[in-house]
Amino acid sequence: MLARLSPDFPSLTASKLRFLEVQGIVTPVRTESGYRKFSAADVERLRTALTMQRDFGIPLARIREYLEEHGDAAPPTPPASIVQTTRRYRRDELITAAGATPTLLNDAVSAGVIAPSDTFDERALGLLRTLVALDAHGIQPRHVRSIRQTAEREVSLIESAIAPLLRRTDAGSRAQASELAPELARRLDELRQFFVSTALDRLTP
Repeated sequence: MLARLSPDFPSLTASKLRFLEVQGIVTPVRTESGYRKFSAADVERLRTALTMQRDFGIPLARIREYLEEHGDAAPPTPPASIVQTTRRYRRDELITAAGATPTLLNDAVSAGVIAPSDTFDERALGLLRTLVALDAHGIQPRHVRSIRQTAEREVSLIESAIAPLLRRTDAGSRAQASELAPELARRLDELRQFFVSTALDRLTP
């Protein structure tokens, strides 16, 4: 398998192949002695997945969904509908798209809620739109700075939880860590929503 794919993907290793197997990109059969046996279709699925990841930066989860939908006939060049295109907004474009004011954006940057930059991505646009809605009720960027700080602490907590997996070098552990991190984030989000909901009960007797 490496001999067939390495000319086009020089950085491909046996560990990467095992990781792609764990991620469900390909499922080779096993011989009685436990060796993996790849078919010609497996080779093409891997070639397609590696091309989509290398040339278009598509996450493996979306690649897997695409391969499951199209099967072995999936072309190596995906349709534009699944290629992630990231638009960048200049400062004035961001303000206009979000319906914000220059002052609000300045305050968000000063408070560390939005990172300073010459151009901004879709995530910054969504965040600024949220700040516009909150600002209408008197909640300013400096008031939500603690939320960002809390989020960073939660990420540190998750990082500590998956550290034992990240220290391992096998593909299975890495795959498990990448699946566990968002699951832990979801659980922490549920916990936060519970605390907020409980606290809101005091406001509505």
